[in-house]
Amino acid sequence: MLIGVLALQGAFREHQEMLAALGVESRQVRKPEQLEGINGLIIPGGESTTMGKLLQDYNLFEPVRQKALQGMPVFGTCAGLILLAREIACSAQPRLGLMDMVVERNAFGRQVESFEVDLDIPVLGEKPLRAVFIRAPYIVSVGPGVEVLARYGDKIVLARQGRFLACAFHPELTDDTRLHRLFLEQC
Repeated sequence: MLIGVLALQGAFREHQEMLAALGVESRQVRKPEQLEGINGLIIPGGESTTMGKLLQDYNLFEPVRQKALQGMPVFGTCAGLILLAREIACSAQPRLGLMDMVVERNAFGRQVESFEVDLDIPVLGEKPLRAVFIRAPYIVSVGPGVEVLARYGDKIVLARQGRFLACAFHPELTDDTRLHRLFLEQC
């Protein structure tokens, strides 16, 4: 199995290290031809406005969107979640629009208000998952085809729609591989 990790900006190396820990080969994706032959794509955290612009500047926006629409699984974390959303509250920034959800950027506050918390995620088992929230978004609402997998308080922070998985936090910054394994099951 070969997983692509969008490497335009953000925490792509940490995702590659997580995949390596699981024995899965990965490839940094910066050009459209690097999408060929991958079994899935991870869109890491970073700054979603910048990543959306870079996707367009590097001619990756439509190739990523078309591959996803043709069946390529995609896992978006933090900024990646924002890029997967159909709608971003109060923003017209570029987005792939692959998941039927509305998101709000920086919804938990500024960088200094970042935090960690143990989340109950039934699909991963009984043991809570340590979640690292850094200037994190959350999902305001979802359409009928989207499965909510976790909430923090009343806010949706993990969701799945078919082959697409989106989380508001950074699973690549912990030693817990369960969320990446969940994604790999879809690939």
